[in-house]
Amino acid sequence: MLSEESKSASLDKPSVPEPPAEPKPKPAHRRRRWRLLVGVIVAVALIFVGIPLIIHALNTVSTDDAYVNGHVTFVAPRVSDQVARVLVDDNYRVKKGDVLVELDPEPYQVQVAINQAEVNVAEANLVVAQANVKGLLGQLRSQRYALQTAIEQVDNDIALIRARVATWEQNKATLVFAQAEFDRAERLLETKVISKEEYDQRREALDVAKASVLQSLESIHQARANLGLPVEPPTGNLADVPADLDQTFSSVLKAQGSLIQSAAQLGYVPSNYRQSPKQMLDEFYRRDAGGDLDRIFAGLVENAPGIKQARADLLQAQRNLDLAKLNLRYCTVVSEIDGVVTRRNVNPGNNVQVGQSLMAIRSIREIWVDANFKETQLRNLRIGQHVDLELDMYGGKHTFEGRISGFTMGTGSTLALLPAQNATGNFVKVVQRLPVRIDLINYDPDKLPLFVGLSVTPTVDLRKAPSGPNAGKFLQQDTEPALSAK
Repeated sequence: MLSEESKSASLDKPSVPEPPAEPKPKPAHRRRRWRLLVGVIVAVALIFVGIPLIIHALNTVSTDDAYVNGHVTFVAPRVSDQVARVLVDDNYRVKKGDVLVELDPEPYQVQVAINQAEVNVAEANLVVAQANVKGLLGQLRSQRYALQTAIEQVDNDIALIRARVATWEQNKATLVFAQAEFDRAERLLETKVISKEEYDQRREALDVAKASVLQSLESIHQARANLGLPVEPPTGNLADVPADLDQTFSSVLKAQGSLIQSAAQLGYVPSNYRQSPKQMLDEFYRRDAGGDLDRIFAGLVENAPGIKQARADLLQAQRNLDLAKLNLRYCTVVSEIDGVVTRRNVNPGNNVQVGQSLMAIRSIREIWVDANFKETQLRNLRIGQHVDLELDMYGGKHTFEGRISGFTMGTGSTLALLPAQNATGNFVKVVQRLPVRIDLINYDPDKLPLFVGLSVTPTVDLRKAPSGPNAGKFLQQDTEPALSAK
């Protein structure tokens, strides 16, 4: 009974949960084992991870003050004109020679036609000048022969004087003989030895002889007067004439002057205007080693002032035509490099001037990195050292390769627009940075392009030997010998 009551009472009471059993403490040796295991893992991590990082840090130089840079070409027209078409826009990729802008070509086409007409006129003037020179050449030949004829005429007149003097002397001898015959006839007539008729014949012969002497003398006087000589020479010898009369006579000098005038139109001027005709002709013949007159005249024609002037006018007209064609070609503005269009600020209908910026083209292949290393990091840097380049743009998924190609000759502060002035008394030393140029190696913009201004983290590996041009130097080789060789 009691047991049943107790059972019913226990059933009537609410059940109380029993508290959980406390975990039994681990043994001390198991805790030490885990600590030892963790320590071993940390030591192994330090050995295999930390030491390489330390070695890498000791053998590399890095900076986060670096960015991508590249060439930019500003597109500007070479002629002033109105824009007809614009064929590109910002971010267009273009190649060298692609048409960017077209200007109105009509004004320059008209100018080309005008200059072409000027060339035609100049060519016609050259033909006329050549014909005139050939005419002058014929005139020069004629006047040369006229000079020669004048000299020969004077020589003939001198010979004529001498011949007439000889005739005069002969006639005087005849007169002496006729006088003697007449005197004899006059004595014989008194003695009636000869007849009156014979006496008259002797008298007629004497008169004829006197007339012949007088005629001969007058002819000598005429010949001397024709040569500008005194009728009676001071010496009394009528045959005396100056030795250089054929070089100083008026007709000879006149022919010489005409010859000089014609020769001057062909570009020939004697070295001395006072020289005699003979000296002038000798000098003229010396223009050719063999004295070939045809070659001399051909040289005169080639160097004639009229032809030279006509050729110069033709050349000037041709150059003006070339310039007009060049300006017409400049109406088509093309890209000078491969790249991407930026900063477009031109539209159809705009009037543009020479040198006005229309747009800019950023090169996609001529890309490099400007890294501003601290001056304390430059000790072991040299041209040709290998550089690993990481860009935030690619998040470390790709590392570009490059090499140091040069050091800027001045820190960033000295090359600034307003360089720092350290002459004041409150000077605070600041670590300077020197821009170092890093050229990319095996860069392919079609796969992984780089954009100007992107942040770069370059890491220079000091363990690799420098390679390439100017390897191991601070300064590049002087390029003056190469320029002079060109």
